[in-house]
Amino acid sequence: MLKKIIYACIFFLLISCQNFGQLNLLADLPNELKEVSGTEVLKNSNLIWMINDGGNKSTLYGVSKKGKIKKEIDVKAKNTDWEDLAADEKGAIYIGNFGNNTNTRKNLRILKIDKKYLSKKNAEVEEIEFEYEEQHDFPPKKKELFFDAEAFFYFKKHFYIFTKSRVDKEFGKTSMYKFSAKKGKQIAKLIGKFDNGNDLESWITSADISSDGKKVVLLSQKNILVFTDFKGDNFLSGKVKRIELQNASQKEGICFKDNTTLLITDEKSRGEGGNLYELKIDVDN
Repeated sequence: MLKKIIYACIFFLLISCQNFGQLNLLADLPNELKEVSGTEVLKNSNLIWMINDGGNKSTLYGVSKKGKIKKEIDVKAKNTDWEDLAADEKGAIYIGNFGNNTNTRKNLRILKIDKKYLSKKNAEVEEIEFEYEEQHDFPPKKKELFFDAEAFFYFKKHFYIFTKSRVDKEFGKTSMYKFSAKKGKQIAKLIGKFDNGNDLESWITSADISSDGKKVVLLSQKNILVFTDFKGDNFLSGKVKRIELQNASQKEGICFKDNTTLLITDEKSRGEGGNLYELKIDVDN
C-alpha cells in the first residue's frame, strides 16, 4: 500500500512539473494509444472514441475520461493512414483514412462505422471514396504539395476536410474541401483557405464543429483556431480567435465535449505527450 502511495505521489509530481499552459490534464493515456490521431465523442455516451495513426492496429478505442480503455473494436479495414474522427447525428463514426504525406495517394477514403457496431467487437465499414478536384499530378510539383490532410468533420450530410501543406515555409496554409457524405466516389470541392503561419508547428492536424453549428476549431501544435460568426458553411470567414498553446507537443486530436469545452489529445514522443486534455473556450474574451 505504501509503495502505491509513493508511486502516485511521484506521478503527480512529474505531471505538475510539466507545463501544459491553459490545458487541463485529464489523463495519461495507455501505451496502446501512444499515437492517437483522432478523438471524438457521441451524444448520450460516456466514452471518448480514439484511433491511432497509420502503421498501428485497425482498432477503434472507447476510452473513459480517466484515460482507461473500456472498449476495443476491430475495424475491418486497413489502417493505411488514419488521421481523424468525425460523427453524424445518427451516432455513426467516420474514420478519415486520408493521410497523404507524399501527395501520391489515389485511394483516399472515409470509413463509416454504423452505430450498431459500437457495441460489438468487430465492425464492418462502408467506404466513401474521394479525390481533390485540383489534384491532377501524383505527386504534384514541390511548390504544390497541398494535398495531405489530417483534419475533417461532418456537418449536414457533408464532410469538410482541411488539408495540411507540405510546401516549405508555407506549412500553415490549409484548404477547406467539401463533399457529400454518401457512398461512392466523391469530388472534394475547394470552398475556402486559411494561413496559420510558416513553420512546422502551424500544420493543421485536427478539426471539429460544435453541436450547435456555431463554432469550428482547427488544431495545430502551437495553437487552436476558433472560428465564429460565419455564414452558412463558409467556416473560414467571420471572426477567428487564436488560442496560443504553451506546451510543445505533437497535438493530433480535437473535438467538442460540449459547445464550450474541447477535448485534445497528443502523441507520446521522447517522453512527452500521450495525454488527454480539456480546455474551456470563451470566444468573447
